[in-house]
Amino acid sequence: MKKVSLTSMVVLLLLLSVGGPGLAAGKSMVISLPTWSGYAPLYLAQEKGFFTEHGLDVELSVTQDLSTRKQAFAGKKVDALATALDVQVTVAAAGIPLKIVWAFDDSFGGDGILAKPEIQSIEELKGKQVAFLRGSTSHLLLLTALTSVGLTEKDITAVNMTAGDAGAAFVAGRVDAAVTWEPWLSKGSEVTGHVLTSTKEFPGVIADSLSFHADYVKKHPEAVQAFVNAMKDAMEYWHAHPEESNQIMAAGMGISPEEFVATLAGLKLMDYEDNTAFFGTEAEPGPLYTTLQNATDFYYDLKIIPAKKDVKELVAPEFLLQAGSN
Repeated sequence: MKKVSLTSMVVLLLLLSVGGPGLAAGKSMVISLPTWSGYAPLYLAQEKGFFTEHGLDVELSVTQDLSTRKQAFAGKKVDALATALDVQVTVAAAGIPLKIVWAFDDSFGGDGILAKPEIQSIEELKGKQVAFLRGSTSHLLLLTALTSVGLTEKDITAVNMTAGDAGAAFVAGRVDAAVTWEPWLSKGSEVTGHVLTSTKEFPGVIADSLSFHADYVKKHPEAVQAFVNAMKDAMEYWHAHPEESNQIMAAGMGISPEEFVATLAGLKLMDYEDNTAFFGTEAEPGPLYTTLQNATDFYYDLKIIPAKKDVKELVAPEFLLQAGSN
């Protein structure tokens, strides 16, 4: 009987260690993200148990400051980085290897520049205090807007702060303009100003994604696959149960469901089918690579990054392909 009990215990331990097909039970990962509507599906996947169903123990680490998040990612204190594609370019250019495996959204008005009522054109930002975070997506959008009217960063008074702080500073009347995102664009418009310009006027500039540190992908490909599978399931659930899903995602962000739904007017949340179209195939690469290349060229030309990386090296499309066969 002792032999039988010992054998049974060994089998049980083996089963617990395996958990699911090819994945250790409760494989942990830490995902770094700021507060942004595009990343809200992460809360949905966590709250509805899709991560758990795929054998993952996911911690969502919310940090607003981009430099802090980059340092944590470089030091492997977090395993994955939810951020804009152009930021992924700057991270990779800094020598931090990464692999993009999922796209969250494409901004279409969800990012923009708030300005005081008397500032009615981009040209009128000249000489004004503009709050934005250097080396971030907000920086890219601002430079794109300024370049479109023949201005440069030297023509404004730059105030360096996070997008959330920039929005708050604008609402408090401490700066003339702020480059930020929802829900600050709506809040700023309601209180002290208006949206001077946004990604509606500059489509294709900003899209958000999730990358894993390349070392994590190498060591734990089964966990990365589980993440992609879980996000696929979460977005399918969102389509099937939009009202409940929006409530969950709004709660994760700390805003009302009405506020969350309002932010969706300025971005397109990407489901699995959107991701496959965005990534494309090896024979026909999708828009993802164009967005990455545009950001690479833009930052390199402005000497913000020291060298250009091959954008194909930043993407790991095989996990999306595998998810489709499950």
